Amino acid sequence: SPRRIAGFLSQIGHESAGFAVLTENLNYSVEALLAKFGRHRISEADARKHGRTNQQKANQEAIANLLYGGEWGRKNLGNTQPGDGWLYRGRGLKQLTGRDNYRRCGQALAEDFITTPDRLLLPVNAALSAGWFWSINGLNAAADRGDVHTMTKLVNGGVNGLDKRAALYAQGMEVFA
Repeated sequence: SPRRIAGFLSQIGHESAGFAVLTENLNYSVEALLAKFGRHRISEADARKHGRTNQQKANQEAIANLLYGGEWGRKNLGNTQPGDGWLYRGRGLKQLTGRDNYRRCGQALAEDFITTPDRLLLPVNAALSAGWFWSINGLNAAADRGDVHTMTKLVNGGVNGLDKRAALYAQGMEVFA
């Protein structure tokens, strides 16, 4: 339906910076880390140690392991091993994240994303993984209601970029309705 098409394209388009980026950018400044993530995910000391400043580059691997590791990463992403945060950082058009999502998506697509996570960067896998995520998370129901807020929460885990996603959705509805 037009709402489903607009919903999918607006959400996945936002996640992938207009279908141009297939690997998560973790080049966060100290300020962005402190503003965007709770202290249960990254401490102020760690944000200052690893975040980008005028004097240092962001340590993207350390940031990924902090944001997607620990108890939060185990509970929410199935990241159980040291380094899983970086190894299973966002990839594909959806920016699929976490050992558990990589495993489940790989099973669905008959791919081994656990031992070869960069296979999510292949265009076909990047696209199919986005469709898989959309389907298993029941996003069509929110799309059918035109509920951009719920779609964003289901895709992003929060409401990051909600205004941009809503604008993309409105554009999509103009085109597909």
